[in-house]
Amino acid sequence: MDIPRQPADRRRKHLIIGGAGVALAILTTAGLATLKPAVPTLERGSPWIDSVRRGPLVIEVRGPGTLVPEQIRWVTAQTAGRVERKLVQPGQSVTPETVLLVLSNPDVQLEALQAERQLGQAQSDAVNLRVSLQTQRLNQQAVLATAEAEHREARRQGVAADSLLAKELISPFEAARLKDRATELATRVEVERKRLALYDGVIDSQLVMQRAQVSRLRAVQDFQRERVRSMEVRAGAAGVLQDMPLEVGQWVQSGATLARVIEPGRLKAVLRIPETQAKDLTVGQRAKIDTRNGIIQGHVVRVDPGATNATVTADVALDGPLPRGARPDLSVDGTIEIDRVDNALFVGRPAYGEANGTVGLFRLVENGKFAERVPVQLGRTSVNAVEIRSGLNAGDKVIVSDMSRYDGVDRVRLE
Repeated sequence: MDIPRQPADRRRKHLIIGGAGVALAILTTAGLATLKPAVPTLERGSPWIDSVRRGPLVIEVRGPGTLVPEQIRWVTAQTAGRVERKLVQPGQSVTPETVLLVLSNPDVQLEALQAERQLGQAQSDAVNLRVSLQTQRLNQQAVLATAEAEHREARRQGVAADSLLAKELISPFEAARLKDRATELATRVEVERKRLALYDGVIDSQLVMQRAQVSRLRAVQDFQRERVRSMEVRAGAAGVLQDMPLEVGQWVQSGATLARVIEPGRLKAVLRIPETQAKDLTVGQRAKIDTRNGIIQGHVVRVDPGATNATVTADVALDGPLPRGARPDLSVDGTIEIDRVDNALFVGRPAYGEANGTVGLFRLVENGKFAERVPVQLGRTSVNAVEIRSGLNAGDKVIVSDMSRYDGVDRVRLE
């Protein structure tokens, strides 16, 4: 006979299997949490690796710049005018008397003619005044001579009157009248002499004033003539005409720049040094200028006291001969030697990190298989090197290229 059986409890079986799966997942998660993340891997040729060295370190700063002439003469218009002719083109050699441009302005010529007419009129007035004053002086001399003659005659009559009065040939009244006449004429002679002296002083002062007026008008005439002559614009210096941005028929105002003349054999370099590196720039420091066709030695002759667009301008005088192809406005690169340290610990300048700051650098360990981040205190920086104050030793090899994408790890593998 068959024995009845109870059906299997499938629900209990499913619960056991589910619990076992949950437990396995928890154990797996806990195990993975205790594992360390995988070390990133770098190709050995991709990073830039440099060795820490001890020895002399030259502190340098670098900046781009241009070659500019030491002597530049700006030719400006002394008066307004219209360009009639251009006689020289940029690039040609010129002398101080070379005529660059010819301008025209009828008003300037008219003013010159008026100045000449006024000077001629003043010179004519001076001649007429001198003649008139001399005539008046001669007339006064004649009046004085007449008065002196009459005075002498009156004195003789007075002497004769005394003799006749003693012989009672004339009356005392007549004798007194003759003596009074002599006294009157003596006073008149004195007055006429003073008047003649006054004429002499007046004549001199009036002639001096008229001569001063002639001199002023002559200066005006010379000025106007110089304005006319300036319509032929001359170079004013020997050199090469670099720029003349004018065309025939163009009108220029007084004071406008017409041309620029330079001395091509005397150039200097004007460098733009980043303001963060320019704090130690001083006059006299040695420099090297790379013209891309040769390197020229030089020295700093001027440092701009202010910064423009985050750069400081430094003028470098060139001590050596210019290479072929050197010309004004040529782009150059300049390196200025700031200081020299005889015994310094240094490495190639990393892609990040400021002077006198602390930065994390990857140092090679385990025969170069791995690189670990170490804190390094930097000192002064140069163009291609930086001083190490602490954190590294001579002979250590570090990665100096950009490792910013590994900021979250302290160890990498090199393969």
